[in-house]
Amino acid sequence: MANLTITLDEKLLKKARMRAIEQGTSVNAVLRGYLESYAGIRALQNTAVDDLLHLSRAATSRGGRRRWTRDDLHER
Repeated sequence: MANLTITLDEKLLKKARMRAIEQGTSVNAVLRGYLESYAGIRALQNTAVDDLLHLSRAATSRGGRRRWTRDDLHER
């Protein structure tokens, strides 16, 4: 993972830290999330999740009526 150094006004950083604490996060996490969105990574992740859910719904395999017991599953 790479490091990024930015220059901010001290008052701005202090307010950002206070708000992050209120939200149970950190300034670093907020900035990382913003940069992921800005770079399009979140969109790719969301698309992958949507695709997976679509495939799951479209799957033809279903649970069936058989109820497996622990012994059935571990039978050798």
